Formats: sequence, C-alpha cells, structure tokens
Amino acid sequence: MLSIGQPQIKLLEKLCNAMSVSGDEGEVRRIVLAEVKPYADEVKVDALGSVLVRKKASKGKPPLRVLLDAHMDEVGFMIVNDADNGFFEFQIVGGIDERHLVGKQVIVGKDHTPGVIGAKPIHLTTSEERQHTIDADSMRIDIGPDGKAKVGDRATFATKFKRVGASIMAKAIDDRIGIATLIELLKHAPSHIELCLSFSVQEEIGLRGAQVAAYAFAPDLAIAVDSTPARDLPHYEGDENYTYNTRLGFGPAIYMQNADTIDDPRLVRFLAQIGEKHKIQYQFRQPGGGGTNAGAMQRARTGVPVVSVSVPHRYTHSPISIARVEDWKNTLNLLHVGLQNMTRDLVLGNS
Repeated sequence: MLSIGQPQIKLLEKLCNAMSVSGDEGEVRRIVLAEVKPYADEVKVDALGSVLVRKKASKGKPPLRVLLDAHMDEVGFMIVNDADNGFFEFQIVGGIDERHLVGKQVIVGKDHTPGVIGAKPIHLTTSEERQHTIDADSMRIDIGPDGKAKVGDRATFATKFKRVGASIMAKAIDDRIGIATLIELLKHAPSHIELCLSFSVQEEIGLRGAQVAAYAFAPDLAIAVDSTPARDLPHYEGDENYTYNTRLGFGPAIYMQNADTIDDPRLVRFLAQIGEKHKIQYQFRQPGGGGTNAGAMQRARTGVPVVSVSVPHRYTHSPISIARVEDWKNTLNLLHVGLQNMTRDLVLGNS
C-alpha cells in the first residue's frame, strides 16, 4: 500500500498555491512537467496545453491501455477592463457563487499581485440593496494605483495551503489533489498495462482538454480522478442528514451516475470489489448533478468505458476547501491496487 507523507503533502501544497485558472494553466503545467519527466516514457504538451504522459508496459501483449485524467485548471477570474487607479472589472471563470466574493483577497497575473474584491460597504447601502446578493458586475478587483495588471490576466483566491491535523485546507483542491494522485501513480506504475495520464486543461468551462486527450490516447478504458463536493454538513434542526452525496472520512467516492455520465457498471463493480478485498475504505457518490471529465472521455472515437473516482471535499469552488488526508490516501490506494489487478477481461463483452 502507498502512503501520504511529507513529500506528497509538499507537492500538493505547491500545486494548490499555484494559479492556473481555466485557459491559463501554465503554472501547474510547469510543476507537472518537472515531476513526470523522470518517470515517463513519453511526455508531450498538446495543442490545448494539456500534459499527456505515457508509461509503456514491459510485459503483456497487447497490454491494456488505461487512461487516467485529472484537470489542472481551477475556477477564478479574468480581468476584462482597466477601470483606472488600480480598479479592474472582471468576469468569473467557472462556477463560483457570487456570495463568496466581497472582501476576499486575490492574486492577479503571473506576478501574483495582491488585491481584494471590493464593493460598496454595508454603511453606504440602502435597505433595498441589502435585500439582494451583490452581483459580480458591481464588484471590482482593487490592487491599488501601484499594482500591475492588464486585461486578460487571470486572478484567483489568495488562500494559502494549510495542513491542520487530519485535514487539508486550500483553494483548488479541485483538482490539484487529483494531479498529485496521478503523479504518485506514475511513480508506481504497474508493468503489465500501458498507463496513459492526461493532466488536462479547461475542465471547469466544459471538459475540453480531456476530450482531446482521450482522442489522442484511444484508451481501452478511462478513469477521471477528481475531487467531488461533500454534502455532509449537519442539519440545523438537529436531524441526521440523509441527503449527502459524499461524506468526508468515508474514503474515495466511486461514481455511478451524474449529469454527464452513466459510469460503466463493470468498472464500478471492479473498484468496489478491490476496496472490499483489500480493505480500502470507499463510498459510492450518490447519483445527481455535476460531472467530471469522464463525460468527455467516454465520447472519444468509438466510445470509451469510463468511471470517476473522487476525493470528497467541502466548500467547492470557494476561497477555501477542506479534505481529509486519509480519504486522499485511500483514493490513491484504491487506484493503485486497481491498476495492479486490471486485465483485458475487464472490458471484454458486456457482462
């Protein structure tokens, strides 16, 4: 079994603190390239900017070709107009709840210029204005008159990574924890499969990079490795919450169905059996909305059997999310042991 130690935590910290808003994933891409090159047989950056990695099988003919995908991009903002004197208009990139924004610290551009999202303070608002959520069009990113930014620059939350006991607190756990997982799996790749890794771009705005990557690799099966929202907050009335989709502390979430995908039942059963046999804690992600890059990968070429496996976290797409180290460890090991036990029979026929 693999472990999560200081090297893995440090890598995740570096990944989470980097800024790689959709369409401008260069910071995370540079980290990924430095990490994978010593272990990969082939590394390339495709036309969209995704990092495509191949680790060839040393035995087995023909080997099963397995694609694992995790997305490099995060939600954030794009500067769209210089409003003078250090104020900048911005557009939201990806799914962010505008209620989270006022007063939040941000970093802007490649220099990580510090700023704050500003709006009219409560003292100067009318009672009618206080009845409504402030929309992003009424906000500005304020970096002061000496700050440097330009139209087209990306910005994101300035939250720094923290390890607090059993928990990880950071921005962009979605999906830097998937990126770190794929890097660790590459270092321990099984010899009997052809392992393909897609560190993809532009997931948050339409699953774009993964679709191109799956076409390029033409895999026998694909797994989206992501981070999924937990819905495990207690009900304020004191009753048990029966409406969760995933919960922290219950292991990796194996998807069965979401808005984009019905996950391949053969792969769902296989991973669940691996968890049971090897005593690796897991949970099923309850069917519902949302989606992962599996939705794009399954449509590549003549079709690809897919499943999603995600680390649960709270407060998705907000300035800070929380995940459990143990859930990450169990996700890593479910995939690691699963890869070791995969054979071509897994995707033969329709049983």
